[in-house]
Amino acid sequence: MKQIIHFSHANGFPASTYRTLFAELADDYELRYIERIGHDPRYPVTSDWPHLVEELLADIGRRYERPVWLVGHSLGGYLSLMAALKHPHQVRGVVMLDSPVIAGWRASVLRFTQWTGLDERLSPAAATRTRRTQWASRDEAWRHFHAKPAFARWDERVLSDYIDFGIPPGAPKGSPYGSLESGRQLAFDRDIEYRIYRTLPRTLGARLAHGAPVPVGFIAGTHSREIRQVGLEATARAAHGRIEWIEGSHLFPMERPIETARALLGMLRRLREEGGG
Repeated sequence: MKQIIHFSHANGFPASTYRTLFAELADDYELRYIERIGHDPRYPVTSDWPHLVEELLADIGRRYERPVWLVGHSLGGYLSLMAALKHPHQVRGVVMLDSPVIAGWRASVLRFTQWTGLDERLSPAAATRTRRTQWASRDEAWRHFHAKPAFARWDERVLSDYIDFGIPPGAPKGSPYGSLESGRQLAFDRDIEYRIYRTLPRTLGARLAHGAPVPVGFIAGTHSREIRQVGLEATARAAHGRIEWIEGSHLFPMERPIETARALLGMLRRLREEGGG
């Protein structure tokens, strides 16, 4: 019987965006996930994300009778680690993809910027507030994103899945962007995406002061702005130095899904050998 990876996506990108990555893992693991974290009204987005952690734990508790591996990208990596801190008996280990732990003085700075509103200008939150939500057709959506430098670096299979699952058919009736049949509507609610950015966890570093209760691994992008901003000191302590690098930005799983899958398989093998089961 295959062991299970429960995957959690980055903010704004439904889990099916990662299908190319999942396909590379499928021979070795069973992949499961929540398609869009934060969209269940029972689990609202609030400071430090306690309800999002509960959403993840509720899904794990409902689906599995044995511990599973938690893997997450960005938002998903943080939620995976926080879920393991809360219910370690449900988790074999955690692999975080470019989710550097904010701790020490940086956590204090984050608290201040959130209080003053400066964090909006220092993160993607500001752009999220006015993010476009409708397109006339799949082709228009593809051209729109493919022309953006950040998305132009993506593996085209991943971008195709983002268009299909992140911007599915369904423009509202009367929309100038097309009919229900041809129009496309952003699937990830931009207000939820905005609130997630504005409520980044400030207490995770303190909660890791005595270490993580399960094995932790970390895979980082060589050109990740997020890692440059946050540093890796607290992350390295939590992961006991189990850090690997992949060429790319914060979105390296989209840019290099095959290399990401290979690195992830290697990290999971390392965690198993070091006590993850």
